[in-house]
Amino acid sequence: ISEDIKMILTSIQQISVTIKDIKQSSKDILGRLSSMEAHLSESDERLMAAEARIVALTSAMADLRDRLDDQENRTRQNNIRILGFPEGVEQGNPSKFLEETLPTLLKLPAGTDLSIERAHRSLAPRPVSGQRPRPFIIKLLRFPVKELLLRSAREIGTLDWEGHRILLFPDLSKALQFLPVKKILQDKKIKYGLFYPATLRVTYRGVTSSFGMVEDAEKFVKTL
Repeated sequence: ISEDIKMILTSIQQISVTIKDIKQSSKDILGRLSSMEAHLSESDERLMAAEARIVALTSAMADLRDRLDDQENRTRQNNIRILGFPEGVEQGNPSKFLEETLPTLLKLPAGTDLSIERAHRSLAPRPVSGQRPRPFIIKLLRFPVKELLLRSAREIGTLDWEGHRILLFPDLSKALQFLPVKKILQDKKIKYGLFYPATLRVTYRGVTSSFGMVEDAEKFVKTL
């Protein structure tokens, strides 16, 4: 019996040591968990601060982009983009070609001075045979002349030059060109016009509607 008691006591002592080790391990784990919670809390604060900075930077970038786009379009306020003339018809002198061709094409009053400051094809690579020709971009010295050309084109409607359909548009930046909406309107043969700043004006069944947002214009044309 004495030997059994000794064995039991020895086992109890071993269990007590094991329990102490477990307690110490638990304390270490709790300490590590507390440290991890502190780090996570600090990380959350840093993440929230970073997200706030990202939101602020995104807003600032959007504002700067809008300002840049506005400045770009202001530099183009006397520009017109002309589509449809075949490649090479200008024979190296687009200003002379357009000064001679546009008054007749647009039925302008005799002696109208276009005052073209400069004219050139768009900077895209020269298309191969069968591809769409590059547009002309002209810069006029006087804003009223630009308005006269665009107004005359709208009043005439379809412009034809030697079997080629000619189109005149304000030379707006890509952000303001309503490209998907314009494609739908062209397919439906609906009259429209582009105006700065960022306004698409659509005339359908005698009613004219204006849109400043592409999303609004897309919703409208889908109902036509």
